[in-house]
Amino acid sequence: MARTFSDDRPARRRRLGPRGRRSSPGVVLTRLRVAFDVLPFAGELTGVGRFCAGLAGSLAGREEVELRGYAVARNARRDTAVGAAALGLSLKTWRAPTRVVNALWARVEVPPIEWLVGPVDVVHGTNYVVPPARHAGRVVTVFDLTAMRYPQFCAPASLAYPRLVARAVRHGALVHVLSSFVRDELAELLGVDTDRVHVVPPGLDAAPEYVSAPSPGQADRRDRSAPYLLALGAVEPRKDLPSLVTAFAEIAHAHGDLRLVVAGPDGWGEPAFAAAVASCGVADRVVRVGYLEEVDRQSLLDGAVALAYPSLYEGFGFPPLEAMAAGVPVVATAAGAVPEVVGDAAVLVAPGDPAALAAALVRVIDDTALRARLIAAGRVRASSFTWESAADSMIDLYGAAATARRTR
Repeated sequence: MARTFSDDRPARRRRLGPRGRRSSPGVVLTRLRVAFDVLPFAGELTGVGRFCAGLAGSLAGREEVELRGYAVARNARRDTAVGAAALGLSLKTWRAPTRVVNALWARVEVPPIEWLVGPVDVVHGTNYVVPPARHAGRVVTVFDLTAMRYPQFCAPASLAYPRLVARAVRHGALVHVLSSFVRDELAELLGVDTDRVHVVPPGLDAAPEYVSAPSPGQADRRDRSAPYLLALGAVEPRKDLPSLVTAFAEIAHAHGDLRLVVAGPDGWGEPAFAAAVASCGVADRVVRVGYLEEVDRQSLLDGAVALAYPSLYEGFGFPPLEAMAAGVPVVATAAGAVPEVVGDAAVLVAPGDPAALAAALVRVIDDTALRARLIAAGRVRASSFTWESAADSMIDLYGAAATARRTR
C-alpha cells in the first residue's frame, strides 16, 4: 500500500523507497518537511545536545526528509547558528525567553510552528517541548521523567516538562523515547498509551575500530603507568559523583598510583562534589576536568582503566555506551535504563552504595579475565547502536505522525 505525504512543491516529489532507495513502481513517497528543534545544540553539549546533533546529522543527508531547524530563546540565533550551519540546516529563530514561551504553549495553541518555519509535515520537539501546529504532525522526545521521580534533582524550569508532554499527547503528539524504561515510566506516571510511544535508541559517533567485534585474543592496551578511573558527565546531583569519590577513597590506598578523573560541564552539583573531594583524604588524586570537545573526550576515554557511572536515575546513559565502544570496561549502577543499555557488558551495582561500587571497581581493575570479557562484550554491544538505524526509525515515526495528523 502506498504511503503518500503531501508537499506543496511538486518539483521535489521523488519516487523513494526505504533508506532513500528508489521504490518499486506505484509507491510514491514525498519528501517529509520536518521542523527540528535545534536549541539543544546551544552551548556545551551534554547528553541531550549530543543526541540531537547526532540525530540531525544522520537525517540531514537522507532524501526522505528535509530538516528545517528552529529555536526559541532570547539569544537563539547566536547560540544555535554554528551547530545548524555545520549540519547544513536552514534556521529560523524566535528571540523570546524560552521559559515564557513554554508557559504560553502549556496553556494555548498559539503561536503555531507554521508561523515560524512555514508549512511543514511534522514538527519534532527534541527536548520535551513541541510547539503547537495547525497542520503538522507532532513528535516530542522525552529523555527521562526526573521531574516526577526526583524533582529535587531538577532545575525549576524542568519541573514543567511533564505537563508540557501531557498536553502535547492530548493534542495528538507521538512520543519518542530512547529506552523501553522511559516508555514504561510514561505509562505509569503520565498515563500515556504505550502505542503512542516509540523507542528509538541513539547511535554512536565512535571510530569504526571501536564498534567492530573484537578479534580473538584482542589485548587490553590500557597504559598502566599512570592509570585512572574516568567519570563523564555534567556535575549534577542525579549523577551522584560524591558516592564515586567515597568509593575511590576506599580503594585508593591499595592502588597507590590510581587517580580519579571527572570530566564534564559544571553543574549545580558542584558544591557537593567539591565537599566530597575535600573530605576524602586523597583529594590530590582526584582530577576535575571541565567540558571537552569530542577529540579530547575520546582521547581521555581511550586511556581510562575503567569508566565509573554512579548515577541514581537515567533515561538512557551515553557514557557507558561510549566506553564500551572504546573498549573500556564499565562499572555502573543499575539505575533506570542503564541495565537496558549495557546488557551483560558491564558490572552493575545498586545506586547509592559506595561500598558496592568500590568492590566492583577493584574487581574490574584487578581481574584480567573479567576485564577481557567486559571489553569484548562491550564492543559487541556498542556495535548494535547505529545512527543509520536511528535515522530509519525516526523517518518511520515522522511518517506516522504526519499520517496521524491527516486522519484526525
